[in-house]
Amino acid sequence: MTKNIIDRYAVMGNPVEHSKSPLIHQQFAIQTKQNLTYEKIQVETENFARDVARFQKNNGKGLNITVPLKEEAFKIATELTDRARRAGAVNTLILNADNRYTGDNTDGVGLVRDLMQNHATQLLNKDILILGAGGAVRGILEPFIDQQPARLVIANRTVSRAFDLAKDFSDIFEIETVAYTELEGQRFDIIINGTSASLSGELPPLADNLFNKNSTAYDMMYAKDDTPFMLWSKKNHAEKVFDGLGMLVEQAAESFYCWRQIRPETKPVISLIRQSM
Repeated sequence: MTKNIIDRYAVMGNPVEHSKSPLIHQQFAIQTKQNLTYEKIQVETENFARDVARFQKNNGKGLNITVPLKEEAFKIATELTDRARRAGAVNTLILNADNRYTGDNTDGVGLVRDLMQNHATQLLNKDILILGAGGAVRGILEPFIDQQPARLVIANRTVSRAFDLAKDFSDIFEIETVAYTELEGQRFDIIINGTSASLSGELPPLADNLFNKNSTAYDMMYAKDDTPFMLWSKKNHAEKVFDGLGMLVEQAAESFYCWRQIRPETKPVISLIRQSM
């Protein structure tokens, strides 16, 4: 008698102990009646390629990839989606037959979907400021550009890093780059914090009064309480202030769709994760 083999999925990273991905994808599976398992696996960078191959051989069908392995996933992917190629990093691996891996990046579309669908915030013709020029910001730029903002500005402590990042997208959009000190007197409809400052309870060195009327602030990080960036945004009269929990769930939903070709409902899962915090 043939034993039923259940499709396996997982998140790989280091650390992954506190990852919410298993809870999120278990909820997606229940909601969509998909028969699968989802686990978290801590992986050392030097063992990543080996561990992905092992996982695939044991009926692994897909992986989420988190820090510090997104660039490693980019390297081992045998094919890349356009958005992964632009992002220079992979957060989703689709494990195909014959040891082939399709690398994708769902971070940017997750953020855009959270803003537009969950928070009714449109990006078309908006003046947008993005703080930071690291890998997290690279992953969101093309989905933002696709929404045709009026203006896109990257501010970073090291302007040359922001300039290099903007240059990589110069074929599709003219992104402005500035130091934080050059923001004085400028105004924006949407400000996105793409730095990791919130993780250490810090805030980029920002001038006051950067928000236009009816503006939105969004921190890509999330926590139980308001982050320093969210507190600063409220103090500076941003009309809407959000954290990145919705982005986490939306990028996971996009991964789930890539694997299973069915799109789960995200709002109830966002509420569940919020309550669990």
